[in-house]
Parts: sequence; structure tokens; C-alpha cells
Amino acid sequence: MLFLFSCVCASMLLNLILLAALGAKAGAALGGVKILRPKAFEERVLVNGTDSSSKVAVIPLDGVIAFGGAGSLGDSMVEDFKAALEQAEADKQIKAVVLQVDSPGGEITASDVLYDAICRLARHKPVVVYFNSIGASGAYYAACGSNWIMCNSTTFTGSIGVIISTLNYRDLFGKIGLQSVVFKSGKFKDMLNGAREMTPEEKAYVQGLVMQSYDRFVGIVARSRKLDEKFLREGVADGRILSGTDAYASKLVDELGYIEDAYNKAAELGGAPQAEVVKYERNYSFDKFFRMFGESRAAAKIELDLLPKTMRLEPGRVYLLPAFFAP
Repeated sequence: MLFLFSCVCASMLLNLILLAALGAKAGAALGGVKILRPKAFEERVLVNGTDSSSKVAVIPLDGVIAFGGAGSLGDSMVEDFKAALEQAEADKQIKAVVLQVDSPGGEITASDVLYDAICRLARHKPVVVYFNSIGASGAYYAACGSNWIMCNSTTFTGSIGVIISTLNYRDLFGKIGLQSVVFKSGKFKDMLNGAREMTPEEKAYVQGLVMQSYDRFVGIVARSRKLDEKFLREGVADGRILSGTDAYASKLVDELGYIEDAYNKAAELGGAPQAEVVKYERNYSFDKFFRMFGESRAAAKIELDLLPKTMRLEPGRVYLLPAFFAP
């Protein structure tokens, strides 16, 4: 009897947890009563303000920008970041946003998606980007959607360029007696095959793809920073990393300072100089807990990696990253 009673209690508890998880879903309706979705992010006060009705939201963006990067809420860091921007836009108390960035860049499409999301928010509320230690390549690309860019004089930024990489292991295969056998439908289908040398035609084609993305990158920087494209191409837009001091001199950033200066600038642009400064942090829910639990069980294996997965360049992908991340 005791065992049966324990099973019944456990079942009831599980049902309550599942019901609570379902209640967190947006747009759900139960008995004609609409269940409202809670805020995806909680607010932690960083700086108290005298105007309790006005806030500056601080949203962090850390690590390599990639769809496959782990997110605290959604399936990826990209979705999490977009959710944070949407929450800030919908909250009438948020008068401006500071994006606190510490990223070397990442995948070009992921960076472009973030750029577009920042552009949309910046049309409604002031967005100030602050680069911490590094805000380069894809991170700088995304930041061009903001209204104001700041960094420290010692920050590494810039790296306006595009990279795609592959490995050539033909000689290694020859030494160990391996040979790659490929059946393909067209001459370019295996153009990044590391078991052979690329043809001049293949190299020209891949270089053309890289330059397409580079042209878009430079165009975005030129429009955002109000700089001449020719000036950029012949100068700092050659992939080089810049210090914050040099980036300011090259007009890639608007101001040098510390994160507190970014808070003040955002409050100024938002017309709320006495605003409270809050930082968005993950808001745990039951559905998030179950997803994390499932992921932890699925990942219960031993791996030996020299670099985290988010720091590894995958052959064939196009990246906006500094050259020192290339294999």
C-alpha cells in the first residue's frame, strides 16, 4: 500500500509540473481564459535610478555567433538574443537598450540575422553597442544595426572581412595508403574535398562567394558609419584587427569609454537620464528545465576536444571571424 500511495503522489506531482510547464506557453487558452506568456528574461538591477518608470535594458551577447551555439531559452543563441530584443521593444518602460558584446564574430548568416534584429529595434528605441574585450568581424557586422557604438581603448574590434576554410590532407592520405573515391553529379560538387587539390576554376568560384559576402559587409559598414566604400576597401576593411583607439580614429566606433558610459549614453538617447539600468538574465521555467534535463542525458558521453565546439571552424562554412580563428 505504501508503494502504491507513493506512486500516486509522484504521478500527481508530475502532472502538476507538466501543467505548470504548459501554462508558460504563449497563446494557450483554458476554459476561455487566455494564459499570458511570462517574460522570457528577468531583470536584475545594475544601477538604481530616480525615475522608476524608465529603464535602460542591458542585453549581453557573448561567444561565437552561430545558430548551433547553445542558448539559454531557445534552440540557439541567435533565437535567445532575438527574444531579448523583442522583450525590450514590447516593454514600454524600457527607453533604450545597451548591447554588451564580447564576441569575435561567427557565422555570416547568424551575424546578418542579428544585424537585422538590431536594426528593427533601433528604429523604435535607441540601441547602444558596447564592446568589452573583443567585438570583431561578425560582432561588428551586427553592431552596425545600432544607433551608437562604444568600446574601451584596449578593445579588439574591426576585422572587416570574410573567411571560408577547408583542410587539404592529400599528402597524409598518400602516406598512410588511403584514397578518396567520389561520385558526383557536377564538377563543383566536391570542390572542398580535402583529398585533392582544388582546380583554379574551383578556387575562383569559392573566392567569388567570399567576395559577395565581403561586398555586403563593407556596404553595411559604409552606410552605417557614413564612410566611403573605397576608403574602407583601401584601408581598414582588409580583415585587420584594430584597437579601440585605432577604431575610433578610423570612425568605426563613436566613442571610447567604459560600460557605465554606455549606460549614460543610452539613457541620454532614450530621453531618460534618471532611468534605472537593468540587465536581462534567463528566467527558468519548467519547460526549460525539462529540455535541459533531456539535453544533459543525451550529452552524457566523454569527449576530448582541443577547442569548444562553438570555437571550431567547420570546413565549408562562411565566417566573419578574425584570421587567428582559422585552422
